[in-house]
Parts: sequence; structure tokens; C-alpha cells
Amino acid sequence: MNRPVMNKQHLRALARLTFGNPASLIYLGVVLATAVFVAVDTLFVPHEDASFAGVWLFLLAAPTVFVFFVGSTLWGADAAGPAWFVYLALVVSVLVQALALGWFVRLVRRGGRSRSTRPQGA
Repeated sequence: MNRPVMNKQHLRALARLTFGNPASLIYLGVVLATAVFVAVDTLFVPHEDASFAGVWLFLLAAPTVFVFFVGSTLWGADAAGPAWFVYLALVVSVLVQALALGWFVRLVRRGGRSRSTRPQGA
């Protein structure tokens, strides 16, 4: 019988890489603090002109958020698409980058070694 592609061990490993190391947690904390700042600035601070506070979220989610935007324009959607798509692209982009940070931290801690302890060619 075919085994599922994603089992509990794979999901736990992805969650550990995304949320289980200091680099990813610091990144997610900075994104959360920025999102709170943008929400407060948008909802409670009167502006004569448009506020550029939301740009910080896109800068923190770059470059993966722009991949979503390019993909949506290739499929014929508007430049940014509907509001739900923008929010979903931001959330997924931030989670992908937190996962990439976790993977990079694990790679650096291992010193570039693979899982096997045998040297190559042995």
C-alpha cells in the first residue's frame, strides 16, 4: 500500500524547523510586532495622507511574497489580487521563510554534514 507523503513525523519535523529554533522565533516575533504596529497605525492613528507602515510587512516577507504576486499575475489575477490573497500570501511567505531559517540554522549547526556519519566515498 502507498505510504502518505506527509506523516506525523514529517509534520513534526517541519514544525520544529519553523517554530523550534531561536532564529525562526526571533523572525516570527519581529513580524508579529510589525503586524501589530501596522494594525494600530491603520486603525487608530489619523493620517492626512496614506501611511506606508504596511510596507514593512512586505519587506519582512520579501522575497517570497513577491513570488506569490508574480504567480498571481501569470494566472491572470490583478497585480496584488483580492485582499484575502494578499493576507494569505503574507502569512504563507512568512512561514516559508521561518522554515528556511530553521533549515539554515540546522545546516550550520551540523557544519554542512549530512545525516550519515560516514565520509563520502567510504
